[in-house]
Amino acid sequence: MKVISRQLDRFRDPRYYQIAVLTSLVCFGVVALDFGIQWQNALTIVSTALAVQFIGTLHAGLPRFDPLSPLITSLSLTLLLRTDEVALAAAAAAIAIGSKFLLRFRGKHVFNPANVALVTLMLASDQAWVSSGQWGSAAIGAFTLACLGFLVLTRARRAETTIAFLLIYASMLFGRAVWLGDPLAIPMHQLQNGALLIFAFFMISDPKTTPNSATGRVLFATIVATIAFVIQFIYYEPNGPILALIISAPAVPLIDTIMQGRIYQWAHPAARAGNQIKGVY
Repeated sequence: MKVISRQLDRFRDPRYYQIAVLTSLVCFGVVALDFGIQWQNALTIVSTALAVQFIGTLHAGLPRFDPLSPLITSLSLTLLLRTDEVALAAAAAAIAIGSKFLLRFRGKHVFNPANVALVTLMLASDQAWVSSGQWGSAAIGAFTLACLGFLVLTRARRAETTIAFLLIYASMLFGRAVWLGDPLAIPMHQLQNGALLIFAFFMISDPKTTPNSATGRVLFATIVATIAFVIQFIYYEPNGPILALIISAPAVPLIDTIMQGRIYQWAHPAARAGNQIKGVY
Protein backbone atom coordinates (compact mmCIF):
# COMPACT_ATOMS: atom_id res chain seq x y z
CA MET A 1 0.00 0.00 0.00
CA LYS A 2 2.83 2.38 0.79
CA VAL A 3 4.39 1.75 -2.62
CA ILE A 4 1.07 2.47 -4.34
CA SER A 5 0.65 5.63 -2.26
CA ARG A 6 4.11 6.86 -3.25
CA GLN A 7 3.36 6.22 -6.92
CA LEU A 8 0.10 8.18 -6.64
CA ASP A 9 1.95 11.05 -4.96
CA ARG A 10 4.36 11.17 -7.88
CA PHE A 11 1.57 11.60 -10.39
CA ARG A 12 0.12 14.51 -8.42
CA ASP A 13 3.10 16.47 -9.75
CA PRO A 14 1.47 19.00 -12.15
CA ARG A 15 4.33 18.60 -14.59
CA TYR A 16 2.87 15.29 -15.77
CA TYR A 17 -0.27 17.16 -16.81
CA GLN A 18 1.78 19.88 -18.49
CA ILE A 19 3.72 17.30 -20.50
CA ALA A 20 0.50 15.52 -21.53
CA VAL A 21 -1.16 18.75 -22.67
CA LEU A 22 1.87 20.09 -24.53
CA THR A 23 2.49 16.74 -26.21
CA SER A 24 -1.14 16.66 -27.32
CA LEU A 25 -0.77 20.17 -28.75
CA VAL A 26 2.35 19.20 -30.67
CA CYS A 27 0.69 16.07 -32.10
CA PHE A 28 -2.50 17.96 -32.97
CA GLY A 29 -0.53 20.71 -34.64
CA VAL A 30 1.55 18.34 -36.73
CA VAL A 31 -1.25 15.94 -37.71
CA ALA A 32 -4.29 18.22 -38.01
CA LEU A 33 -2.87 21.69 -38.65
CA ASP A 34 0.33 20.84 -40.51
CA PHE A 35 2.65 22.98 -38.38
CA GLY A 36 6.06 23.82 -39.73
CA ILE A 37 7.70 21.67 -37.06
CA GLN A 38 10.75 19.83 -38.38
CA TRP A 39 11.27 16.49 -36.68
CA GLN A 40 15.04 17.05 -36.70
CA ASN A 41 14.63 20.23 -34.69
CA ALA A 42 12.16 18.64 -32.29
CA LEU A 43 14.47 15.68 -31.65
CA THR A 44 17.47 17.97 -31.25
CA ILE A 45 15.67 20.24 -28.79
CA VAL A 46 14.49 17.36 -26.60
CA SER A 47 17.79 15.45 -26.59
CA THR A 48 19.89 18.57 -25.96
CA ALA A 49 17.62 19.73 -23.14
CA LEU A 50 17.81 16.35 -21.41
CA ALA A 51 21.59 16.19 -21.87
CA VAL A 52 22.14 19.67 -20.41
CA GLN A 53 19.80 18.85 -17.52
CA PHE A 54 21.82 15.68 -16.83
CA ILE A 55 25.14 17.56 -16.91
CA GLY A 56 23.72 20.30 -14.70
CA THR A 57 22.44 17.71 -12.25
CA LEU A 58 25.92 16.23 -11.91
CA HIS A 59 27.68 19.58 -11.50
CA ALA A 60 25.11 20.90 -9.01
CA GLY A 61 25.37 17.73 -6.94
CA LEU A 62 21.63 17.08 -7.07
CA PRO A 63 20.39 13.75 -5.66
CA ARG A 64 18.73 12.58 -8.88
CA PHE A 65 18.15 13.39 -12.53
CA ASP A 66 14.67 14.84 -13.12
CA PRO A 67 13.59 14.87 -16.79
CA LEU A 68 10.16 16.47 -16.30
CA SER A 69 11.06 20.17 -16.37
CA PRO A 70 13.39 19.93 -19.39
CA LEU A 71 10.69 17.99 -21.24
CA ILE A 72 8.19 20.79 -20.60
CA THR A 73 10.71 23.38 -21.80
CA SER A 74 11.50 21.26 -24.87
CA LEU A 75 7.85 20.96 -25.86
CA SER A 76 7.28 24.70 -25.40
CA LEU A 77 10.28 25.48 -27.60
CA THR A 78 9.10 22.96 -30.20
CA LEU A 79 5.71 24.68 -30.36
CA LEU A 80 7.00 28.24 -30.57
CA LEU A 81 10.50 28.25 -32.05
CA ARG A 82 10.96 28.17 -35.80
CA THR A 83 14.36 27.84 -37.46
CA ASP A 84 15.84 26.02 -40.41
CA GLU A 85 19.12 25.52 -38.56
CA VAL A 86 19.43 22.45 -36.34
CA ALA A 87 22.36 24.12 -34.54
CA LEU A 88 20.10 26.97 -33.47
CA ALA A 89 17.53 24.50 -32.18
CA ALA A 90 20.24 22.88 -30.08
CA ALA A 91 21.44 26.28 -28.88
CA ALA A 92 17.91 27.18 -27.79
CA ALA A 93 17.63 24.05 -25.66
CA ALA A 94 21.09 24.56 -24.16
CA ILE A 95 20.38 28.20 -23.30
CA ALA A 96 17.01 27.34 -21.80
CA ILE A 97 18.17 24.55 -19.50
CA GLY A 98 21.53 26.13 -18.77
CA SER A 99 19.82 29.28 -17.52
CA LYS A 100 18.07 27.26 -14.81
CA PHE A 101 21.41 26.32 -13.28
CA LEU A 102 23.38 29.49 -13.95
CA LEU A 103 20.84 32.27 -13.39
CA ARG A 104 19.31 31.75 -9.95
CA PHE A 105 18.41 33.93 -6.98
CA ARG A 106 17.26 32.68 -3.60
CA GLY A 107 16.60 29.19 -4.91
CA LYS A 108 14.52 30.27 -7.92
CA HIS A 109 15.18 30.69 -11.63
CA VAL A 110 15.50 34.32 -12.64
CA PHE A 111 14.07 33.76 -16.12
CA ASN A 112 11.60 31.32 -17.58
CA PRO A 113 13.84 28.85 -19.47
CA ALA A 114 11.91 28.78 -22.75
CA ASN A 115 11.40 32.54 -22.63
CA VAL A 116 15.09 33.39 -22.23
CA ALA A 117 16.00 30.98 -25.04
CA LEU A 118 13.46 32.44 -27.47
CA VAL A 119 14.45 36.04 -26.79
CA THR A 120 18.18 35.27 -26.98
CA LEU A 121 17.87 33.57 -30.36
CA MET A 122 15.52 36.22 -31.77
CA LEU A 123 17.98 38.97 -30.82
CA ALA A 124 21.10 37.06 -31.87
CA SER A 125 19.99 35.62 -35.20
CA ASP A 126 17.63 36.47 -38.03
CA GLN A 127 17.26 32.75 -38.70
CA ALA A 128 15.15 32.10 -35.61
CA TRP A 129 11.66 33.42 -34.99
CA VAL A 130 8.49 32.76 -33.01
CA SER A 131 5.54 31.27 -34.88
CA SER A 132 2.58 33.26 -33.59
CA GLY A 133 -0.31 32.45 -35.91
CA GLN A 134 0.20 28.74 -36.32
CA TRP A 135 -2.87 27.73 -34.35
CA GLY A 136 -5.29 29.66 -36.51
CA SER A 137 -7.88 32.05 -35.17
CA ALA A 138 -10.89 29.79 -34.87
CA ALA A 139 -12.67 30.42 -31.60
CA ILE A 140 -13.13 26.73 -30.88
CA GLY A 141 -9.41 26.10 -31.22
CA ALA A 142 -8.58 28.95 -28.85
CA PHE A 143 -11.21 27.76 -26.39
CA THR A 144 -9.89 24.20 -26.40
CA LEU A 145 -6.32 25.39 -25.89
CA ALA A 146 -7.42 27.66 -23.07
CA CYS A 147 -9.30 24.86 -21.30
CA LEU A 148 -6.32 22.54 -21.51
CA GLY A 149 -4.09 25.26 -20.16
CA PHE A 150 -6.49 26.03 -17.34
CA LEU A 151 -6.39 22.37 -16.30
CA VAL A 152 -2.62 22.63 -16.00
CA LEU A 153 -2.85 25.88 -14.05
CA THR A 154 -5.34 24.42 -11.60
CA ARG A 155 -2.98 21.55 -10.89
CA ALA A 156 -0.03 23.93 -10.55
CA ARG A 157 -1.94 26.37 -8.31
CA ARG A 158 -0.89 29.39 -10.35
CA ALA A 159 -4.18 30.20 -12.10
CA GLU A 160 -4.31 33.80 -10.86
CA THR A 161 -1.19 34.72 -12.86
CA THR A 162 -2.73 33.78 -16.19
CA ILE A 163 -6.22 35.01 -15.35
CA ALA A 164 -4.87 38.42 -14.32
CA PHE A 165 -2.63 38.67 -17.40
CA LEU A 166 -5.40 37.74 -19.85
CA LEU A 167 -7.98 40.01 -18.22
CA ILE A 168 -5.68 43.03 -18.15
CA TYR A 169 -4.22 42.46 -21.61
CA ALA A 170 -7.69 41.85 -23.09
CA SER A 171 -9.01 45.01 -21.40
CA MET A 172 -6.22 47.01 -23.00
CA LEU A 173 -6.92 45.49 -26.42
CA PHE A 174 -10.65 46.22 -26.21
CA GLY A 175 -10.00 49.69 -24.78
CA ARG A 176 -7.70 50.44 -27.70
CA ALA A 177 -10.30 49.24 -30.18
CA VAL A 178 -12.99 51.45 -28.61
CA TRP A 179 -10.62 54.44 -28.53
CA LEU A 180 -9.76 54.01 -32.22
CA GLY A 181 -13.32 53.19 -33.23
CA ASP A 182 -12.31 49.75 -34.49
CA PRO A 183 -14.77 46.85 -34.56
CA LEU A 184 -14.52 44.57 -31.53
CA ALA A 185 -13.79 41.68 -33.88
CA ILE A 186 -10.20 42.99 -34.06
CA PRO A 187 -9.28 42.46 -30.38
CA MET A 188 -11.18 39.17 -30.43
CA HIS A 189 -8.97 38.06 -33.30
CA GLN A 190 -5.84 39.27 -31.49
CA LEU A 191 -6.72 37.15 -28.47
CA GLN A 192 -7.31 34.04 -30.61
CA ASN A 193 -3.59 33.57 -31.08
CA GLY A 194 -1.82 30.31 -30.37
CA ALA A 195 1.45 31.85 -29.22
CA LEU A 196 -0.38 34.23 -26.85
CA LEU A 197 -2.36 31.40 -25.28
CA ILE A 198 0.68 29.15 -24.91
CA PHE A 199 2.51 32.10 -23.34
CA ALA A 200 -0.35 32.80 -20.93
CA PHE A 201 -1.01 29.23 -19.87
CA PHE A 202 2.44 27.64 -20.00
CA MET A 203 5.07 30.38 -19.71
CA ILE A 204 4.03 33.31 -17.53
CA SER A 205 2.39 30.85 -15.12
CA ASP A 206 5.66 28.97 -14.45
CA PRO A 207 5.61 28.51 -10.64
CA LYS A 208 9.41 28.58 -10.45
CA THR A 209 9.69 32.08 -11.95
CA THR A 210 6.60 33.85 -10.61
CA PRO A 211 6.27 35.61 -7.24
CA ASN A 212 5.60 33.48 -4.17
CA SER A 213 2.45 35.30 -3.03
CA ALA A 214 -0.88 35.42 -4.88
CA THR A 215 -0.97 39.22 -4.63
CA GLY A 216 2.55 39.38 -5.99
CA ARG A 217 1.63 37.18 -8.93
CA VAL A 218 -1.30 39.43 -9.83
CA LEU A 219 1.01 42.47 -9.64
CA PHE A 220 3.58 40.68 -11.79
CA ALA A 221 0.94 39.74 -14.38
CA THR A 222 -0.16 43.38 -14.49
CA ILE A 223 3.40 44.54 -15.13
CA VAL A 224 3.93 41.98 -17.90
CA ALA A 225 0.59 42.79 -19.57
CA THR A 226 1.28 46.54 -19.51
CA ILE A 227 4.78 46.22 -20.94
CA ALA A 228 3.54 43.75 -23.56
CA PHE A 229 0.86 46.19 -24.69
CA VAL A 230 3.39 49.04 -24.93
CA ILE A 231 5.83 46.93 -26.95
CA GLN A 232 3.12 45.59 -29.27
CA PHE A 233 1.02 48.71 -29.85
CA ILE A 234 3.20 51.71 -28.98
CA TYR A 235 6.51 50.56 -30.45
CA TYR A 236 4.86 48.15 -32.91
CA GLU A 237 7.29 45.34 -32.19
CA PRO A 238 6.07 41.74 -32.58
CA ASN A 239 6.08 39.18 -29.76
CA GLY A 240 5.27 41.79 -27.13
CA PRO A 241 4.33 39.34 -24.32
CA ILE A 242 7.47 37.23 -24.79
CA LEU A 243 9.70 40.31 -24.67
CA ALA A 244 7.74 41.76 -21.76
CA LEU A 245 8.23 38.65 -19.65
CA ILE A 246 12.02 38.72 -19.86
CA ILE A 247 12.03 42.47 -19.13
CA SER A 248 9.78 41.97 -16.09
CA ALA A 249 11.50 38.87 -14.68
CA PRO A 250 14.09 40.77 -12.55
CA ALA A 251 11.19 42.38 -10.66
CA VAL A 252 10.18 39.03 -9.13
CA PRO A 253 12.86 39.04 -6.36
CA LEU A 254 11.79 42.56 -5.37
CA ILE A 255 8.12 41.54 -5.29
CA ASP A 256 9.02 38.49 -3.19
CA THR A 257 10.88 40.71 -0.73
CA ILE A 258 7.93 43.08 -0.32
CA MET A 259 5.13 40.48 -0.53
CA GLN A 260 6.43 37.37 1.14
CA GLY A 261 4.82 34.03 0.37
CA ARG A 262 5.52 30.35 0.12
CA ILE A 263 8.13 29.07 -2.31
CA TYR A 264 6.64 26.61 -4.75
CA GLN A 265 8.19 23.16 -4.88
CA TRP A 266 7.10 20.61 -7.46
CA ALA A 267 7.01 17.74 -5.00
CA HIS A 268 5.74 19.86 -2.11
CA PRO A 269 3.67 22.82 -3.42
CA ALA A 270 3.14 24.26 0.07
CA ALA A 271 6.78 24.31 1.21
CA ARG A 272 7.42 27.39 3.32
CA ALA A 273 9.86 30.10 2.31
CA GLY A 274 13.32 29.31 3.61
CA ASN A 275 12.55 25.59 3.79
CA GLN A 276 13.62 24.78 0.25
CA ILE A 277 14.14 21.26 -0.98
CA LYS A 278 17.47 20.59 -2.61
CA GLY A 279 17.27 19.10 -6.04
CA VAL A 280 14.30 21.04 -7.35
CA TYR A 281 15.42 22.42 -10.71
